[in-house]
Amino acid sequence: MAEMIDELEEKRARQNSEAERRKRLRDELNDRTREWADRRDALNAQVRKLIDEANGKRENRDGFNSQVKEVKAKRDEWNRKFNDLTDKVQALRREKMPKDGVPIRRIRAELRALEKRHMTSVMSPDKERALVEQIASLSNKEKAMERELEQFAEVRQAETDAREAKETAESFHRQVAELAEKAQAEHDAMLKLYEEADELRKEADQAQEKFIETKLAADEEHREHIEHIRQVHDFDKLIAGIRDRSRKAKREKDETVAKKEAEEIFDRFKSGEKLSTEDIMVLQKSGYL
Repeated sequence: MAEMIDELEEKRARQNSEAERRKRLRDELNDRTREWADRRDALNAQVRKLIDEANGKRENRDGFNSQVKEVKAKRDEWNRKFNDLTDKVQALRREKMPKDGVPIRRIRAELRALEKRHMTSVMSPDKERALVEQIASLSNKEKAMERELEQFAEVRQAETDAREAKETAESFHRQVAELAEKAQAEHDAMLKLYEEADELRKEADQAQEKFIETKLAADEEHREHIEHIRQVHDFDKLIAGIRDRSRKAKREKDETVAKKEAEEIFDRFKSGEKLSTEDIMVLQKSGYL
């Protein structure tokens, strides 16, 4: 019986040791699970922050693009005004020019052609001199006609209006370029932030995978721990039952011996033998007295 109890206690000790080992592994895995969860949550927080920043850049970009459309419309409007005023200037000049004279636009065209010929052609000194004199003559004629036209207030006002319209259109064009550049900068920044968010999201997903992996491993170690603890309790019950039966058997054996001894003493008493104090106590315990 003692050998059986020793063997059972040895098995119980092994199960208890394994239960403690599983518990340590479970606790270590739970610590790692919390670490992965913290990393995952921190990365997701960074992702949300980057997404918020990227969305802000998107709103800025859309705002700049909206302004680009508005300013483009104004630029185009002033370009149309400039074209209309240019046509008005030309019409006024034709109107004010002498009817029998050569139109100033024809003089300008001829002058530009001669200047181009002078810059691109190789010629003798005499021909070059004659060409230069022709250019000078046409230039003087153009200037004289310009001065003549400028004497008319209506022409001057039309030219001023055309020049101002052109400057206004160019001002709006510069604004369009500046706003478009700002919109592009916000767009590029938005894309960069989205790319950074995607990279961090991948890391967060990997951390989530590790979290699940370690959580499942920790749960498995916990199940193993509980199973070994159950077996320890089963061994405790088994050992306790054996010890109870052993004590009961010993008690029954002791009672049998005591009863037999009491019967022998009682037989001696009936035969008239004098009993000792110890004999009397045995009879009393056995219920004979």
